Amino acid sequence: MKKDIWYKKPEMIVAFSALLISVVTTIIGIYSTMIDRSYARASVWPRVELYRSFSPKDELFSYGIMNNGTGPAIIKYVKVIYNEKPIKKWSDFIAATNLVQSHIGTRILPSQANFSAVSIKDKAYLTEILKMDEQIAIELCYCSIYDECWLVDRSNQPIEIAQCEISDEQRFMQ
Repeated sequence: MKKDIWYKKPEMIVAFSALLISVVTTIIGIYSTMIDRSYARASVWPRVELYRSFSPKDELFSYGIMNNGTGPAIIKYVKVIYNEKPIKKWSDFIAATNLVQSHIGTRILPSQANFSAVSIKDKAYLTEILKMDEQIAIELCYCSIYDECWLVDRSNQPIEIAQCEISDEQRFMQ
C-alpha cells in the first residue's frame, strides 16, 4: 500500500489555500487601516502662520495668526521676544494708546480662521512700532487633535516636534 504525501492530499491543498487567502486578506486589511489613519490625520492637519499687517492709509499695524490647514490648531504656547528678552504681554513694551489685543496662548484656532493678536491704531506711534518690529521675534507651538505638534516662527516654516514645552518665564501670557 502506497502512502500519500500529507501535503498533496486534497483537504490539505484546500486548507493551505484558505490559509494563504486569510494571510493576504489580513495584510490588505492592515495596509488599508494604515492608509485610513494617514488620511484621517491629513484631513485634520493644521497649518498655522504668523503675519504682520501694516496699512499706512488706515494707520493700522497688527500681528495676526491664521490657520490655513484642514483641521483645528490647538495653540499650546506663544513666546514673544523683544530685544532678545522674553516678554509677558504686549503692553510691556508697546506704549501705544490705541492698543487692541487678544489672548493667543492656549487657544483653539479652527481651520481657515484667523485673528489679530494685537492691533495698533496710533498714528504717532506707527513709525516707532515699525522700527521695533525688526527686534520682535514670535514663536508659536501648536498641535493637531492627534497630538502631532509643530513649532512656527515668523518665517512660517513649521518644524515638527515631539511636544510643546516652555518655561513660565518665557511663556507669553497675553
